[in-house]
Amino acid sequence: MTADELRGILGATRTIAVVGLSPSPERPSHGVAAYLQGAGYRIVPVNPHHDTILGERSYQTLTAAAVDHQIDVVDVFRRSQFVGPIVDEAIRLKPAPRLIWLQMGVVDETARQRSQAAAIPFVMDRCLMVEHRALGG
Repeated sequence: MTADELRGILGATRTIAVVGLSPSPERPSHGVAAYLQGAGYRIVPVNPHHDTILGERSYQTLTAAAVDHQIDVVDVFRRSQFVGPIVDEAIRLKPAPRLIWLQMGVVDETARQRSQAAAIPFVMDRCLMVEHRALGG
């Protein structure tokens, strides 16, 4: 994905579902989500163990979050071995997300292939906050 393509997707994005968002400020997911929230995006936490994170209602699943929100980007902070079902769930959302993003250290080539087959752009092993900043935030 080129910088211009990513800039276009993020420019049209309003809502980012953060799967695996931690309420702990020490965790990378919390810092990235807080940054994105500060940049003007609506953050939708997906973490079945908490009711609210960063002042937003937390959802059990992406599917549950999509009942209340149109999800533009799915940002995943889960270990690689748990990514496949999350990506499959994201692909089934209606409307489909504009982008599926796997954070640093999160890699799943077969999930990438399924996302691409569904015509959903896919980024993995990169930090959305770092990329957003590099694009001029």
